[in-house]
Amino acid sequence: MGSGRSPRSIARGRSLRKRMTPQEVKLWNWLREAIVPTGFHLRRQVPIDCFIVDFACQRAKLVIEVDGEQHGLAPGLLRDEARDRRLAELGYETLRFSNRQVDREKQVVLETIYARLVPRCGVHPTPLALRASRPSPRRGEGSGGDVPERQDA
Repeated sequence: MGSGRSPRSIARGRSLRKRMTPQEVKLWNWLREAIVPTGFHLRRQVPIDCFIVDFACQRAKLVIEVDGEQHGLAPGLLRDEARDRRLAELGYETLRFSNRQVDREKQVVLETIYARLVPRCGVHPTPLALRASRPSPRRGEGSGGDVPERQDA
């Protein structure tokens, strides 16, 4: 089995990108805002082998899945296990987050993704914590402006 980039899988990926769940849209926006600026390239609805994964970083061989309630039921769990096993055979690690986690735990989700990307890429782009926590400087801060001159006696 090849890369999964057949005309059929590409068309299916395009179709799925147009019909993302609210949680997938939310995570995609977060990834673009917080992870991509740190130097990682992520794609959505990516064909890999015979699967279309929600998100992937090809360089890190990391797959990110957002799971709805059906994934917690026996048939869904079995399918996910088989899928994860096959992706692992191809060198991919799969991270799974529930819809609930995406809805309620933004920082945990982003930090978990970032923590798996860094060692798998072998590079250390701009740390996520620095990008996320650094506030914009207020007018005059750090530039010397609005600082009164020192009066020596």
